[in-house]
Amino acid sequence: MRTVSGRTDRVIIVGAGLGGLACALHLAGAGREVTVLEREPTPGGRAGRLTLSGYEFDTGPTVLTMPELIDEALAAVGENLSRWLDLTPIDPAYRAHFHDGSTLDVITETTRMAGEVSRVCGPREADGYLRFVDYTRRLWQLQRNDFIDRNLDAPRDLLTANLVRLIAAGGFRRLQGKVNQFFRDPRTRRIFSFQSLYAGVAPHDALALYSVISYLDAVSGVYFPRGGIHAVPRALAGAAEKVGVHLRYSTTVASVETRAGRAVGVITEGGERIPADAVILNPDLPVAYRDLLPGTPRRLARLRHSPSAVVLHIGSSARYEKIAHHNIHFGRAWRSTFDEVIRQGRLMSDPSLLVTNPTRSDRTLAPPDREIYYVLAPAPNLVSSPLDWSERATREYAGELVATLEARGYYDFGAGIELSRVVTPADWAAAGMAAGTPFAAAHTLRQTGPFRPANLHPTLSNVVFVGSGTQPGVGVPMVLISGKLAAQRITGTIS
Repeated sequence: MRTVSGRTDRVIIVGAGLGGLACALHLAGAGREVTVLEREPTPGGRAGRLTLSGYEFDTGPTVLTMPELIDEALAAVGENLSRWLDLTPIDPAYRAHFHDGSTLDVITETTRMAGEVSRVCGPREADGYLRFVDYTRRLWQLQRNDFIDRNLDAPRDLLTANLVRLIAAGGFRRLQGKVNQFFRDPRTRRIFSFQSLYAGVAPHDALALYSVISYLDAVSGVYFPRGGIHAVPRALAGAAEKVGVHLRYSTTVASVETRAGRAVGVITEGGERIPADAVILNPDLPVAYRDLLPGTPRRLARLRHSPSAVVLHIGSSARYEKIAHHNIHFGRAWRSTFDEVIRQGRLMSDPSLLVTNPTRSDRTLAPPDREIYYVLAPAPNLVSSPLDWSERATREYAGELVATLEARGYYDFGAGIELSRVVTPADWAAAGMAAGTPFAAAHTLRQTGPFRPANLHPTLSNVVFVGSGTQPGVGVPMVLISGKLAAQRITGTIS
């Protein structure tokens, strides 16, 4: 593993996102003097907080899996998760709603879930589910240590015995085809393959190895912290400050100062120079190169970005008893909708939607007798599509999404809305996300593992990247792991 050479006593981390905060904890635990500079007044990055008239909205991820990775970051400084977060398992993890009116609860306890699949789809499908669980658990075991939780410097680093086992297990076949080997019902085929869109690739194009996302979502467990997902970065930041990490909020970094092939500090927008022995960058990787560093590698211009999303944050007086905390509403169409968003640069004509209702688990997030709804619709990123995201066009599309929800059982949904905020690809771009997508570079084969943009700068020997744009990739678990991997580039240790 390549590491930063020379002194690394003083480390500056630009950005207090989940990756930057996890990195800060691992570095502090290794004895480094760490300063985190964050442009916003609070920690979190994409896992931010929007407060409107007593409603508390999570602005980024809504699904939390693998809380042990939070515990791992806290343990680096002698803290533990239970001291900082109150986590509740979400049961069911999801409720899937299908166009024929049927529903299927995704339950992470496999015996109960097999019964649910049998109830909805029949015993043969339940048997396929149990075999799928065994298969994805095996894939996770093969990938975790060798390919995910490890710094990879070159393709040759992939050459392990587990690579041979992963190939033999069909990990490099297409995801949808592999899922179809276990399931016959279109409903189960969808519920165990839609997660590939989190990685920026349609199920029929994604590699089967990404079925581990389904494993983390549907088997290992989904959780919700009291206070919302934003409670996670607040906890990490609190623990970091407790052990001496210096967090400076409302401080925007304008550039990284370099000399003789090394970073020597950063310059803030206010003109302050802050010296450092090493610099870790948490902004979206292409944007960090563009805005903070001298020169951008040519390869970054050729990155294929993930699709984006339109998100509705809604405060409402309406409550719906037939939904769960997390709900997936599948349209009638399937493959064609992914083609519309990814290949044609169009909005889904028959969208599948994620609707999260976090007040089902934490009433403190809204005023009394009120509900929060987070509605996510996949959308093209700004590179693949010239769609108009002006205020008028955005308002019209939000109205279409509300009408779609009403047609799918959310009766009088529009009438119950007391306040709303719409986030579009243009807003993600304004927040500093390349191509206007919060999901970073797509996980194609050429952008996975050692082929993904590296977390160590190619010419500046003490500049390291952290977050979803680098290894291992997108999603809260991967971003937390990226924090540990970035710290290892500085410390050279494997914890």
